[in-house]
Order: sequence, then structure tokens, then C-alpha cells
Amino acid sequence: MEIDLEPGRYVVAVSGGIDSMALAHALVRDGRFGLTVAHFDHGIRDDSADDAAFVTRWAADQGLPVYTERVELGASASEATARQARYDFLRRIKDKVSARAIITAHHQDDLLETVILNLQRGTYRKGLTPFNDASDIARPLLNYKKADIRTYAFENQLEWCEDSTNQDRAYRRNKVRHDVMPRLTAAQRQELLSLVERTRQLNHDIDRHVSELVTGPLDRVWFRGLPTEVAREVMAQWLRDGQVGDFSRQTVDRLSQQARQLQTGKRIDALGNWQIIVGKHKLALSLAER
Repeated sequence: MEIDLEPGRYVVAVSGGIDSMALAHALVRDGRFGLTVAHFDHGIRDDSADDAAFVTRWAADQGLPVYTERVELGASASEATARQARYDFLRRIKDKVSARAIITAHHQDDLLETVILNLQRGTYRKGLTPFNDASDIARPLLNYKKADIRTYAFENQLEWCEDSTNQDRAYRRNKVRHDVMPRLTAAQRQELLSLVERTRQLNHDIDRHVSELVTGPLDRVWFRGLPTEVAREVMAQWLRDGQVGDFSRQTVDRLSQQARQLQTGKRIDALGNWQIIVGKHKLALSLAER
């Protein structure tokens, strides 16, 4: 596998699974990168400490610095919660070692799985362009299929850990991975990838125009006068700029409608602890006191 990255210092996220071990092996073999290994243990599986020990031993064998962290999220933790905790850790390590970016092992199948999940959830247009939201994350394997990575791992006689939860269909991603992905034809995969690329270009143009309109508190009079679909775009961009978190199209629709209709002085529960304060002339985002 070829790694298309600028030379430099990076943090590589290594779970111990086949994808991240293939990535780490390819990065070491390339030789152009100063690598720090980072392993995050979500505390979801009873045997997850074995993965941390495996990654630590592998990094030591390669002469690479390694950082590990374990939290106790529990088996009921959502994918979004686990992802946020993992990236918080990876960014702390990136800052600690002054790395230029974090490298993850996301591949083409991961991309398509996420697009399908987002379509099922009814996410906004951003759901069609995952893995495109952070300048400090590098994903050099996105052009490779899972099958390509497995072939690389076997050809290079790599060792890795098997995550027992990957077979549990109680997780929505696993249902997509095992029940939907194998049924996609080559033509259907390509059509989904083409859709992602077309949407990425469209999103870039929309974001550029909407960002020019959305700065700080929203002018409520102006917002109420927007066409419904434009108001949704403005609301979604406003929430993203405010770093409110992951939200669905249904959430955007609800907040847009309430922001137009509710009386002055009302507070709208947005997402998590975030609220929208409805003023006579302005809409403002605020963290609620708990």
C-alpha cells in the first residue's frame, strides 16, 4: 500500500485491529514519517486491555514512542460518545508531541458504511461527506477497500487483535457491515463513491456562501424571512460553527421551526446542554446551566 502523505511527525491511531496494524506497518516501511503510536481503550470490552498490551509491545519492537489511555465508557456507550472521547485523546497526544496531524486507518468500506448509516439516520447533507471535517486528521487509506487491507496484512504476515464486538449486530454499524455491504455490486459502490464526491463539491460551495451570512447571533427577523430550505441550511451551518455536535436533519428541521415560531424569551433545547435563546431581534446559542 502506498501512503500519500507529506513527510513529517505524526500521531498514528492504532487499535490493534487489522486495519490499524496494516496502516502502522505501511507507515514504518515507508520511512518518511516520525511516528508516535496512540492507543485508546474505550473500556467497552472485558478483554480490551489485551489490545493495549499488544499495541504497546509492537510499538516497543519498532522503537516507537507509544501513549495509551483507558476510560470506562461501558457497553452502552454510543458510537458518537466513543468517537469524541477517542479524538479528544488523540488530539491531546498530537499537541503533546507537536505532530502535524493524526493518522487513522479509515478505508473505503468505512466511508461507505458511514454514508449508509447517515442515510438511514436521515442526517443533513453533511452526512454524505463523512471524514471531511477536520484538517488535523489524515486518512491515507480511503482509496483502499477492506479486501485490499486484508490482502496486505496476509502478504506481510502481520499480527493483529480481533475485536469480538465487530460481530455483534446489536451495533448498527455491524448490521450495515455484515448485511448491507456484501450485497453492494461494484457498480453500486462506484455510484455511492461518485455521489460522495459530487456532494463534497456541492457542500464546499454551499458552505462558502452560507458562512458569509452566519456570524455570531442570528438576526431573527432576517431568519424568519428566509425560504424554508434556506433557513435549514443557515441553521445547520450555525450549529456547526457553534460546535454543537452531531445533529440530524430532524433536529435542524425542529430548531428552524421553533426559532421562527416561539415567542421572545423562550429557550429551545438544541442538543446536549446547548440551548437557543429566542430574542426579539436575535437568536443566540448558549450552554445551559446544570
